[in-house]
Amino acid sequence: MNASPSRPEPRAAAAACVTVVLWASAFVSIRSAGSAYSPGALALGRLLAGVLALGVIWLVRREGWPPRGAWRGIAISGVLWFGFYMVALNWGEQQVDAGTAALVVNVGPLLIALLGARLLGDPMPPRLLAGMAVSFAGAVTVGLSMSAGGGGSSVLGVVLCLLAAGAYAGGVVAQKPALARGSALQVTTFGCLVGAVACLPFAGQLVHEATRAPLSATLNMVYLGVFPTALAFTTWAYALARTTASRMGATTYAVPALVVLMSWLALGEVPGLLTLAGGALCLAGVAVSRSRARASQAAAPEAVVDVAPEPRAEKAADSA
Repeated sequence: MNASPSRPEPRAAAAACVTVVLWASAFVSIRSAGSAYSPGALALGRLLAGVLALGVIWLVRREGWPPRGAWRGIAISGVLWFGFYMVALNWGEQQVDAGTAALVVNVGPLLIALLGARLLGDPMPPRLLAGMAVSFAGAVTVGLSMSAGGGGSSVLGVVLCLLAAGAYAGGVVAQKPALARGSALQVTTFGCLVGAVACLPFAGQLVHEATRAPLSATLNMVYLGVFPTALAFTTWAYALARTTASRMGATTYAVPALVVLMSWLALGEVPGLLTLAGGALCLAGVAVSRSRARASQAAAPEAVVDVAPEPRAEKAADSA
């Protein structure tokens, strides 16, 4: 049964919200797991947990292997985003304070917009650019306010976070064409598998550190694999297949605001007024960047706005 073009939009928005919330929670879990696991070992353990969870769902749903045309994007996003990004970010957060890391990594959505416009032909409407500018100002405010509380920065840490942002952007742009051929579950499952294979050189460290790590750190690593990786990357892919890479990248600017809230609730870290103001700017910018699609749909219901054709594999799943 074919869905109307407007039907996937509410589900895609819900999927994006799930992704943003779970990715924000990852920052809290990384702080615990990162104290017992080295960057490469933590990335590999997280990816192995993610592959296991995704593999079980993939077998139950019987979606089969991704089409040949999707493999190039899966391989590139797997190496860049699932593999290199996670190692670089884990390492970078050991070198710089959380505020600096959040600030530098939030260059990623800007890179996604530039690469998406250049390589994918994504439109750059004024509202999207304005929203990204507002959100980036909020991310800068959050980063500076958190950095002011103490903690140092290093050139190595900043470079690692910049490399992570670049890998994140490259992975998203490479993943978008793959989603036109394979389902969100296929692209995510095999992208995670490629990332895990790329991180296999850290297997010895993972085994050694797992025998000494406290249970809480290991549980946080498993949580990172099952929820912020397996679930959140799948909901991300589902939403990305139905909008542009630039718009999805702008949505992730809500992450710093949620990290502030979760750190307040889970870690007892009371944010200052400047931090709260920065978080509010992040959320306001996301609202502005997402508003064009809703306005366009209200003005012209028959128009298709930023909605890509639904992959055949997912159509079959919807009709089951």
